[in-house]
Amino acid sequence: MAGPTTAQRGEAERADTPARPPHIGPGGRRLTGRTRLVLAVLGLVVTAGATVWVLYGSSWFRLERVTITGTDVLSRSEVETAARAPVGSPLVSVDTDAIAGRLRQKLPRVDSVDVVRSWPHGVSLEVTERKPVLLMEKGGKFIEVDAKGVRFATVDEAPAHVPLLELEPDRSASLRRFGADRLVREAVRIAGDLPAKLSGETEVVRITSYDSAVLQLTRDRTVMWGSSEEGPVKVRVLTALMKASPKAGHFDVSAPTAPAASRS
Repeated sequence: MAGPTTAQRGEAERADTPARPPHIGPGGRRLTGRTRLVLAVLGLVVTAGATVWVLYGSSWFRLERVTITGTDVLSRSEVETAARAPVGSPLVSVDTDAIAGRLRQKLPRVDSVDVVRSWPHGVSLEVTERKPVLLMEKGGKFIEVDAKGVRFATVDEAPAHVPLLELEPDRSASLRRFGADRLVREAVRIAGDLPAKLSGETEVVRITSYDSAVLQLTRDRTVMWGSSEEGPVKVRVLTALMKASPKAGHFDVSAPTAPAASRS
Protein backbone atom coordinates (compact mmCIF):
# COMPACT_ATOMS: atom_id res chain seq x y z
CA MET A 1 0.00 0.00 0.00
CA ALA A 2 1.47 3.40 -1.03
CA GLY A 3 2.42 5.87 1.74
CA PRO A 4 1.32 9.50 1.87
CA THR A 5 2.56 11.75 -0.84
CA THR A 6 4.86 14.68 -0.25
CA ALA A 7 1.92 17.16 -0.57
CA GLN A 8 -0.13 15.22 1.94
CA ARG A 9 2.76 15.14 4.39
CA GLY A 10 3.19 18.95 4.04
CA GLU A 11 -0.47 19.56 4.74
CA ALA A 12 -0.31 17.33 7.81
CA GLU A 13 2.72 19.19 9.12
CA ARG A 14 1.03 22.55 8.64
CA ALA A 15 -2.09 21.28 10.40
CA ASP A 16 0.05 20.24 13.37
CA THR A 17 1.76 23.68 13.53
CA PRO A 18 -0.19 26.08 15.74
CA ALA A 19 -1.10 29.48 14.24
CA ARG A 20 1.08 32.37 15.32
CA PRO A 21 -0.74 34.58 17.81
CA PRO A 22 -1.15 38.21 16.71
CA HIS A 23 1.34 39.33 19.35
CA ILE A 24 4.08 37.04 17.94
CA GLY A 25 6.26 38.81 15.39
CA PRO A 26 8.33 37.37 12.51
CA GLY A 27 10.86 34.77 13.59
CA GLY A 28 8.70 33.82 16.55
CA ARG A 29 9.63 36.87 18.61
CA ARG A 30 6.93 37.98 21.02
CA LEU A 31 5.81 41.61 20.51
CA THR A 32 5.58 43.53 23.74
CA GLY A 33 2.73 45.93 24.43
CA ARG A 34 5.10 48.84 24.01
CA THR A 35 6.24 47.58 20.61
CA ARG A 36 2.66 47.18 19.43
CA LEU A 37 1.90 50.73 20.63
CA VAL A 38 4.90 52.13 18.76
CA LEU A 39 3.84 50.36 15.57
CA ALA A 40 0.30 51.72 15.92
CA VAL A 41 1.58 55.27 16.46
CA LEU A 42 3.87 54.97 13.46
CA GLY A 43 0.91 53.86 11.37
CA LEU A 44 -1.09 56.90 12.49
CA VAL A 45 1.81 59.24 11.79
CA VAL A 46 2.24 57.86 8.28
CA THR A 47 -1.50 58.18 7.61
CA ALA A 48 -1.62 61.74 8.98
CA GLY A 49 1.43 62.72 6.97
CA ALA A 50 -0.08 61.35 3.79
CA THR A 51 -3.33 63.23 4.48
CA VAL A 52 -1.50 66.51 5.11
CA TRP A 53 0.48 66.09 1.90
CA VAL A 54 -2.66 65.36 -0.12
CA LEU A 55 -4.46 68.45 1.26
CA TYR A 56 -1.55 70.91 1.30
CA GLY A 57 1.30 69.62 -0.82
CA SER A 58 -0.34 67.95 -3.77
CA SER A 59 -2.08 69.59 -6.71
CA TRP A 60 -5.25 67.56 -6.22
CA PHE A 61 -7.21 69.97 -3.98
CA ARG A 62 -6.25 73.45 -5.13
CA LEU A 63 -8.58 76.42 -5.55
CA GLU A 64 -9.24 76.78 -9.26
CA ARG A 65 -12.80 78.12 -9.55
CA VAL A 66 -14.83 80.85 -7.81
CA THR A 67 -18.61 80.67 -8.28
CA ILE A 68 -20.72 83.78 -7.56
CA THR A 69 -24.50 83.76 -7.11
CA GLY A 70 -27.13 86.21 -5.86
CA THR A 71 -25.83 89.41 -7.43
CA ASP A 72 -28.15 91.82 -9.18
CA VAL A 73 -26.48 95.23 -9.33
CA LEU A 74 -22.93 94.13 -8.53
CA SER A 75 -20.90 92.65 -11.37
CA ARG A 76 -18.90 89.45 -11.18
CA SER A 77 -15.64 91.32 -11.62
CA GLU A 78 -16.47 93.67 -8.71
CA VAL A 79 -17.12 90.74 -6.41
CA GLU A 80 -14.05 88.80 -7.54
CA THR A 81 -11.77 91.80 -7.09
CA ALA A 82 -13.09 92.56 -3.59
CA ALA A 83 -13.04 88.91 -2.48
CA ARG A 84 -9.39 88.31 -3.49
CA ALA A 85 -9.85 84.54 -3.30
CA PRO A 86 -6.37 82.92 -3.32
CA VAL A 87 -6.65 80.94 -6.56
CA GLY A 88 -3.97 78.26 -6.69
CA SER A 89 -3.78 77.83 -2.92
CA PRO A 90 -4.73 74.59 -1.14
CA LEU A 91 -8.50 74.62 -0.80
CA VAL A 92 -8.30 73.56 2.84
CA SER A 93 -6.24 76.69 3.69
CA VAL A 94 -8.69 79.18 2.18
CA ASP A 95 -9.90 81.57 4.92
CA THR A 96 -13.61 81.81 4.16
CA ASP A 97 -14.27 84.30 6.97
CA ALA A 98 -11.60 86.64 5.62
CA ILE A 99 -13.15 86.54 2.14
CA ALA A 100 -16.59 87.37 3.57
CA GLY A 101 -15.11 90.20 5.63
CA ARG A 102 -13.39 91.76 2.61
CA LEU A 103 -16.60 91.67 0.60
CA ARG A 104 -18.63 93.41 3.31
CA GLN A 105 -15.91 95.99 3.86
CA LYS A 106 -15.19 96.87 0.24
CA LEU A 107 -18.72 96.51 -1.15
CA PRO A 108 -21.29 98.24 1.10
CA ARG A 109 -24.02 96.96 -1.20
CA VAL A 110 -23.34 93.46 0.15
CA ASP A 111 -25.71 92.76 3.03
CA SER A 112 -24.46 89.23 3.72
CA VAL A 113 -22.40 86.55 2.01
CA ASP A 114 -21.87 82.84 2.56
CA VAL A 115 -18.47 81.55 1.49
CA VAL A 116 -18.51 77.79 1.05
CA ARG A 117 -15.76 75.41 -0.08
CA SER A 118 -16.86 73.29 -3.03
CA TRP A 119 -14.54 70.29 -3.14
CA PRO A 120 -12.30 69.47 -4.86
CA HIS A 121 -11.44 72.76 -6.63
CA GLY A 122 -14.00 75.49 -5.93
CA VAL A 123 -15.31 78.18 -3.62
CA SER A 124 -18.90 79.42 -3.80
CA LEU A 125 -19.82 83.01 -2.89
CA GLU A 126 -23.56 83.29 -2.16
CA VAL A 127 -24.19 87.05 -2.04
CA THR A 128 -27.24 88.88 -0.71
CA GLU A 129 -27.37 92.50 -1.83
CA ARG A 130 -28.99 95.31 0.09
CA LYS A 131 -32.25 96.52 -1.44
CA PRO A 132 -33.19 100.20 -1.28
CA VAL A 133 -36.50 101.05 0.35
CA LEU A 134 -35.93 104.82 0.15
CA LEU A 135 -33.88 107.33 -1.81
CA MET A 136 -32.36 110.54 -0.52
CA GLU A 137 -31.48 113.15 -3.13
CA LYS A 138 -28.22 115.04 -2.70
CA GLY A 139 -26.35 117.12 -5.24
CA GLY A 140 -28.30 115.72 -8.16
CA LYS A 141 -27.53 112.13 -7.12
CA PHE A 142 -29.44 109.60 -5.08
CA ILE A 143 -28.41 107.85 -1.88
CA GLU A 144 -29.91 104.39 -1.49
CA VAL A 145 -31.14 103.46 1.98
CA ASP A 146 -32.09 99.90 2.95
CA ALA A 147 -34.69 98.65 5.44
CA LYS A 148 -32.09 98.75 8.25
CA GLY A 149 -31.45 102.44 7.64
CA VAL A 150 -28.03 101.80 6.06
CA ARG A 151 -27.06 104.35 3.41
CA PHE A 152 -25.11 101.96 1.24
CA ALA A 153 -24.70 103.49 -2.23
CA THR A 154 -24.88 106.72 -4.22
CA VAL A 155 -26.16 106.42 -7.78
CA ASP A 156 -26.60 108.85 -10.63
CA GLU A 157 -30.10 107.70 -11.57
CA ALA A 158 -32.95 106.83 -9.24
CA PRO A 159 -33.86 103.12 -9.44
CA ALA A 160 -37.45 102.48 -10.47
CA HIS A 161 -40.22 101.96 -7.94
CA VAL A 162 -38.24 103.21 -4.93
CA PRO A 163 -39.84 106.16 -3.05
CA LEU A 164 -37.99 109.43 -2.60
CA LEU A 165 -37.67 110.74 0.94
CA GLU A 166 -38.57 114.37 1.48
CA LEU A 167 -37.68 115.76 4.89
CA GLU A 168 -39.65 118.90 5.69
CA PRO A 169 -39.29 119.06 9.47
CA ASP A 170 -41.20 121.73 11.31
CA ARG A 171 -39.57 123.63 14.16
CA SER A 172 -41.51 121.78 16.79
CA ALA A 173 -40.43 120.30 20.09
CA SER A 174 -40.60 116.92 18.34
CA LEU A 175 -37.75 117.88 15.99
CA ARG A 176 -35.63 119.30 18.82
CA ARG A 177 -36.18 116.12 20.81
CA PHE A 178 -35.69 113.50 18.11
CA GLY A 179 -33.57 115.23 15.46
CA ALA A 180 -33.51 114.76 11.69
CA ASP A 181 -31.78 111.36 11.91
CA ARG A 182 -34.70 110.00 13.92
CA LEU A 183 -37.09 111.27 11.27
CA VAL A 184 -35.08 109.44 8.60
CA ARG A 185 -35.32 106.22 10.63
CA GLU A 186 -39.07 106.70 10.93
CA ALA A 187 -39.36 107.12 7.16
CA VAL A 188 -37.26 103.98 6.60
CA ARG A 189 -39.47 102.03 8.97
CA ILE A 190 -42.59 103.17 7.14
CA ALA A 191 -41.13 102.34 3.72
CA GLY A 192 -39.96 98.96 4.99
CA ASP A 193 -43.51 98.05 6.03
CA LEU A 194 -44.95 98.70 2.57
CA PRO A 195 -45.60 95.60 0.46
CA ALA A 196 -44.01 95.49 -2.99
CA LYS A 197 -47.13 96.62 -4.90
CA LEU A 198 -47.81 99.60 -2.63
CA SER A 199 -44.13 100.53 -2.51
CA GLY A 200 -44.06 100.52 -6.30
CA GLU A 201 -46.95 103.01 -6.34
CA THR A 202 -45.34 105.28 -3.73
CA GLU A 203 -43.38 108.13 -5.27
CA VAL A 204 -42.56 110.17 -2.16
CA VAL A 205 -42.47 109.66 1.59
CA ARG A 206 -42.79 113.12 3.12
CA ILE A 207 -41.92 113.56 6.81
CA THR A 208 -42.66 116.75 8.73
CA SER A 209 -42.50 115.42 12.31
CA TYR A 210 -42.19 112.23 14.29
CA ASP A 211 -45.90 111.46 13.98
CA SER A 212 -46.69 113.10 10.65
CA ALA A 213 -45.78 111.24 7.48
CA VAL A 214 -47.55 111.48 4.13
CA LEU A 215 -47.21 109.10 1.19
CA GLN A 216 -47.49 110.57 -2.29
CA LEU A 217 -48.78 107.84 -4.61
CA THR A 218 -49.11 107.63 -8.36
CA ARG A 219 -52.16 109.23 -10.00
CA ASP A 220 -52.00 112.19 -7.55
CA ARG A 221 -53.17 110.14 -4.60
CA THR A 222 -52.02 110.86 -1.05
CA VAL A 223 -52.05 108.87 2.16
CA MET A 224 -51.94 110.45 5.60
CA TRP A 225 -49.85 107.82 7.39
CA GLY A 226 -49.07 109.48 10.70
CA SER A 227 -46.31 107.82 12.74
CA SER A 228 -44.46 104.62 11.92
CA GLU A 229 -46.34 102.71 14.61
CA GLU A 230 -48.75 99.91 13.64
CA GLY A 231 -47.34 99.82 10.11
CA PRO A 232 -48.63 96.33 9.15
CA VAL A 233 -52.10 97.23 10.46
CA LYS A 234 -52.12 100.45 8.44
CA VAL A 235 -51.09 98.52 5.33
CA ARG A 236 -54.07 96.18 5.69
CA VAL A 237 -56.46 99.05 6.36
CA LEU A 238 -55.16 101.08 3.41
CA THR A 239 -55.42 98.09 1.08
CA ALA A 240 -59.05 97.61 2.09
CA LEU A 241 -59.80 101.33 1.66
CA MET A 242 -58.29 101.42 -1.81
CA LYS A 243 -60.39 98.45 -2.87
CA ALA A 244 -63.56 99.93 -1.39
CA SER A 245 -62.92 103.43 -2.82
CA PRO A 246 -60.93 102.98 -6.04
CA LYS A 247 -61.62 106.55 -7.19
CA ALA A 248 -60.58 108.21 -3.95
CA GLY A 249 -57.66 110.61 -4.08
CA HIS A 250 -56.89 110.91 -0.37
CA PHE A 251 -56.66 108.24 2.32
CA ASP A 252 -56.10 108.66 6.04
CA VAL A 253 -54.85 105.71 8.07
CA SER A 254 -53.05 107.70 10.75
CA ALA A 255 -55.62 106.28 13.18
CA PRO A 256 -56.15 102.82 11.68
CA THR A 257 -59.23 102.16 13.85
CA ALA A 258 -60.93 105.17 12.22
CA PRO A 259 -59.69 105.34 8.60
CA ALA A 260 -61.10 107.65 5.97
CA ALA A 261 -61.09 108.08 2.20
CA SER A 262 -62.15 111.05 0.07
CA ARG A 263 -61.88 112.29 -3.47
CA SER A 264 -59.64 115.22 -2.53
